[in-house]
Amino acid sequence: MSHRSVVSISLAIALSSFGSAAAQESGQHFWSGDWYLSVGVAGFSAPKFEGSSNNEFKFSPLISVGRQGAGPRFSSRNDNPSFALIDKGAFRAGIVGKFVPSRDDGDGSELKGLKKVKWGAEAGGFVEVYPTDFLRARAEVRQGIRAHDGIVADLAVDAFTDIAPDLQLSGGPRATFATSGYYDAYYGVNAKQAAASGLDPYKPSSGIQSYGAGAALTWKATENLSASSFLEYKRLAGPAADSSLVRERGSKNQVLIGLSATYKFNFSLQ
Repeated sequence: MSHRSVVSISLAIALSSFGSAAAQESGQHFWSGDWYLSVGVAGFSAPKFEGSSNNEFKFSPLISVGRQGAGPRFSSRNDNPSFALIDKGAFRAGIVGKFVPSRDDGDGSELKGLKKVKWGAEAGGFVEVYPTDFLRARAEVRQGIRAHDGIVADLAVDAFTDIAPDLQLSGGPRATFATSGYYDAYYGVNAKQAAASGLDPYKPSSGIQSYGAGAALTWKATENLSASSFLEYKRLAGPAADSSLVRERGSKNQVLIGLSATYKFNFSLQ
């Protein structure tokens, strides 16, 4: 097992152990109490692949599990499926995962001659804090599994306010960082691939992947049902922007726009 895998797994174990110890001190099982499961889907127009200059329609699931109560005060479609092991209202932490789809030349003729990226996952931990009643900062750190062997870190800060009783406006900056194992899979071009694709060879290093901003308008239709419209812009940077795939056949500017809906189920465990 690589050192990077140990980092992600150790974080999950540490958080789980903390939650279990706290539950044992109270004389209850860790899972005892009232919980919620939030599920939904987002449909959106986004680049055909990271770095593409062409958009297509896509969809993705939205999943979150945690204890009822103060709950998360705010959630974003950018949040990957997560499980809160620690939930103190203004501070939440736990485990997070992300499904990573495969990528090949069927996703765009620009990818012809490049190695296929297998489907896989990313797993790790997340932390989010609320420094004020209207501001949330969230960080996710995930280790690639199968699709790539790099580490990816997403950072986001969102300000949110109710512009009507059931209508919330939110938005803020985002940034993504990654290690070379991630870039090798998605942006690297070795000598063999350069000959087959016509792209210049490129060996990426680690660093920032993108920076940008996003905004959303969320309507709370009922106590458990909500719907959102959202707009995201990011500009590829660092090793991603320097890739011959982006420079010669793609674009540094990436725009995403779409709609989402989620429903929250409440349940109890003994």
